[in-house]
Amino acid sequence: MKIENTELELKKANLSRLDEIMQNFGLLRADQWDYERVTYDRRFEMKEGTFYLRVRAFAIEGDVGGRRDAMMQIMVPLLGKHYYPHGVEYGDGEHFPKTLVNQCNRILAEVNEVLESIAE
Repeated sequence: MKIENTELELKKANLSRLDEIMQNFGLLRADQWDYERVTYDRRFEMKEGTFYLRVRAFAIEGDVGGRRDAMMQIMVPLLGKHYYPHGVEYGDGEHFPKTLVNQCNRILAEVNEVLESIAE
């Protein structure tokens, strides 16, 4: 499910700074990148299943694999449910616990606040 109206899709940030900010909120990039894109995930284990909050970004200047100085454009965040062994589904037909959706909205609002404070 797309988590819209966060204003994150309006934000740009330097890759190194973005990595730091996302990690502070439990959103990890790990090995999820190529030279143009990055993906940050936070895993949630609940009785209803395993869910992932995903924030993606793409390079508008530089590249991700270089000196880590790429300028990144953030995309609309996603919330997905993991199904073993097939992977994560982000479809609108999925059911997401309201407490999880609220928690994800709070996290994204806090990320947005930090990004606002460092806006150039």
